[in-house]
Amino acid sequence: MGRVTERRRTIRIRDGAVSSRPDTLVAEEPLEIRLNGKPLAITMRTPGDDFALAAGFLVSEGVLGSADELQSIVYCAGATVGAPPAVAGGGTNTYNVVDVRLAPGVPVPDITLERNVYTTSSCGLCGKASLDAVRTTARFPIADTPPVRVEPSLLAALPDRLRAAQRVFDRTGGLHAAALFSEEGELLDIREDVGRHNAVDKLVGRALQDGRLPLSRVILLVSGRASFELAQKAVMAGIPVLAAVSAPSSLAVDLAAETGLTLVGFLRGANMNVYAGDERIALDSAV
Repeated sequence: MGRVTERRRTIRIRDGAVSSRPDTLVAEEPLEIRLNGKPLAITMRTPGDDFALAAGFLVSEGVLGSADELQSIVYCAGATVGAPPAVAGGGTNTYNVVDVRLAPGVPVPDITLERNVYTTSSCGLCGKASLDAVRTTARFPIADTPPVRVEPSLLAALPDRLRAAQRVFDRTGGLHAAALFSEEGELLDIREDVGRHNAVDKLVGRALQDGRLPLSRVILLVSGRASFELAQKAVMAGIPVLAAVSAPSSLAVDLAAETGLTLVGFLRGANMNVYAGDERIALDSAV
């Protein structure tokens, strides 16, 4: 298994003084996700929680929606990232290739080298096509979930709780984090990764494995910006509230308005912007 951190020599310049010392860096390695033995996707990630990452990725793709649809996830022994399955064996396990097997009877999506995947900004889809893709494949309509109402003061306290729980960030300064909180502000789960989308996939994948989807009464907090991709992952997991410490993208706001997702950005101290779904925010208590 790859390490979460690695050490590298660095030259430090501080107040005019030059010194040499090792520095702790966040590890970044490719992970190839295969579905029923066929290559599906490659993502750059921080090693760890790889099975949850793969499961969460397939939730956001609309392939998985419950634990009983998942038969197994295993590392491919001796596999090389990007190599065809037929020629990928025979070496030391790199732990960088996982194979997800669906339970019997679960439909397998058409997998091609030019497949139209709406989950990344490089998929070639944009605007209405992307919004339609999420709306038509989401299994857990947020508008149908029990009402959640959140106090602004509770949201304001969450970034500090997230930061306090980031263990690897303290050593590297180079990781994104995503966390699930209850309506009462209790930290339910947190994951760190070099990619913010991977951190969310790890959260969602763990919830799927534990039989906790849909996540209809939680708050998802991300340490960076709120892109369309992160909003899409929240919607696919049935999460009603997404909060980010930085800005959302225009398409993320459009998706939130289209699906009923509450989207909060620039969550810094007592200040925040509510871009969609303000009915879940107790605005009267903020006055």
